[in-house]
Amino acid sequence: MEYFKDKVFIITGGGTGVGKAAALKLADAGAKLVINYSTSKEEANEVVKQIIERGSIAFAFKANVAIESEVKEMVFQTINEFEQIDGLVNNASITAQIPMNDLESATDEIWDSLYNVNVKGMFHCVKAVVPYMKKQKSGSIVNLGSVAGMTGIGSSIPYAATKAAIHTMTRSLAIALAPEIRVNSISPGAVETRWWSGNEEKMYQLAGNLPLQRISAPNDIADAILFQLMQESVTGQVFTIDNGQTL
Repeated sequence: MEYFKDKVFIITGGGTGVGKAAALKLADAGAKLVINYSTSKEEANEVVKQIIERGSIAFAFKANVAIESEVKEMVFQTINEFEQIDGLVNNASITAQIPMNDLESATDEIWDSLYNVNVKGMFHCVKAVVPYMKKQKSGSIVNLGSVAGMTGIGSSIPYAATKAAIHTMTRSLAIALAPEIRVNSISPGAVETRWWSGNEEKMYQLAGNLPLQRISAPNDIADAILFQLMQESVTGQVFTIDNGQTL
């Protein structure tokens, strides 16, 4: 896709799962990439290696998105290396596997940790890239939400609440940052990633009786991310990719 050639994208949580899939698709389209990670150093470096093998350019950067100073440094280094930022894929998230009816286990610590990464972390990244995008008079941001934020059903109540907040924040940011910057969100249903390793049975139970009778792969979600990044008539939208779960 010529649209992405030589454009620069930061992908948070880019070493695994959906983030990795999006990074490799963007690399195949000629983009330059910053692969953010917090703990998955080996995986992030492997993604960078694969990007370079594809003939593109990338580097890995360790930053906990919940810590604003680390996010600012990541964006500064991106500008220092590539002199521009054309897109941000806000993919980094964490979860906690807690039965929905187990309110006692949804402690303040879990609420705070999920909110700090999933919501405030995304906002930190947006706030850091916006000045550069506004200077360029262009930019695209994609925030990864979840059907849990629509149905209230997911790995835990705190997780579902943070994803609902992401959907609303996406709409607010789309209004606040228009017309130079577009902001959209992807709301995936069940996706085969390491998050569900050992909890596959629960994943299928939560997904329910899917009309399409399949669980999404990371590449399915990555395709939708690339569409939102490049479609210049779309902003403030939450796209549901769930094999019919929420019909």
